[in-house]
Amino acid sequence: MINKLVVENLKHRPVRTALSILAVGLEVTMMLTLVGVSRGMLQDSVRRARGVGADIWVRPGESSVLSFNTGSIPEKMTAFLEQQPHVELATGNLIAAIGGIDSVTGVDLEQFTELSGGFKYFSGGPFRKPDDLIVDDYYARQKQLKVGTTVRLLNRDWRVCGIVEPGKLARLIIPLQTLQKLTSNVGKLSQIFVKLDDPENLPTVMASLKQTLPGYKIYSIEEFTSLFSASNVPGLQAFTGVVITLSIVVGFLVVFLSMYTAVLERTREIGILKALGASAGYVLNTILRETTVLALIGSALGIGFSYLTRWLIQVLVPASIIQVIVPGWWPIASAIALGGAWLGAAYPGWRAARQDPIEALSYE
Repeated sequence: MINKLVVENLKHRPVRTALSILAVGLEVTMMLTLVGVSRGMLQDSVRRARGVGADIWVRPGESSVLSFNTGSIPEKMTAFLEQQPHVELATGNLIAAIGGIDSVTGVDLEQFTELSGGFKYFSGGPFRKPDDLIVDDYYARQKQLKVGTTVRLLNRDWRVCGIVEPGKLARLIIPLQTLQKLTSNVGKLSQIFVKLDDPENLPTVMASLKQTLPGYKIYSIEEFTSLFSASNVPGLQAFTGVVITLSIVVGFLVVFLSMYTAVLERTREIGILKALGASAGYVLNTILRETTVLALIGSALGIGFSYLTRWLIQVLVPASIIQVIVPGWWPIASAIALGGAWLGAAYPGWRAARQDPIEALSYE
């Protein structure tokens, strides 16, 4: 009986019901999109780091996992590392920011190919000239680039010579020596990749390098990729908390307004119910059930919208933002939305439950 009454009440006010569901859906979408983007960006960084094919990463002592001091490692360090026991190859790169979260990476393509197995070209090929540029497929689609297209970077024109499969190192790659000259970092590197003759020798080489190079950060590939987490990104957890809090506030206010208006509009109806013997608990139960239905439908809508936001990101900005679907967060986001909705319905429900039947029946 209560469920039928709830459904009829929601159907009787379709516009307000739809807007309430949409608001809760957007609340859930905000949470799932934010978490999906943060995880997607970190997972993409891990995938590109593993794609390098190195066993050990050597980085400046003052660097963090997602930042670099451009050109702070002497390039001659690669020769020193190659002289160490069990080291098969050492090569580095130079990274320069080009605005926003984008950067360009300079590599010795021959050595990088030996290290990683090389890029898989969708079109074009490797560098032939100092001003050649390799881009990954995501960046090419986002910027609508083709082989032969001219791109302006670092106050210089570059010719796209190859479009490659994403997942190795970086999205924009140019010759190492060219970038070193452009950024006044001749003979300097941002980081060095080390490949061993046998992965079994990793503990021995790691211990030796940490003792020999105390001023540098020495990571195995497993240690390095484990650093790509929300706790190691400055401000990410705080930002996530702020957005989730805002989402709860939005859901609370929308449901509060919707339920408060519904209680006012149904004052006479509630009076009739109480005159027929409905208890305060019965009335409160009805309001909370309506709220639960709105929150659950809105949560399902929000989950569906998260697929839509992922599709939009893949179409519009695949090289700048990566979003993944996070099923593990579906019940969390739904519970948060439901909790906010219940908070929003608490006062209207309490007010409805305490209405005097005589006053309610005389309400105009």
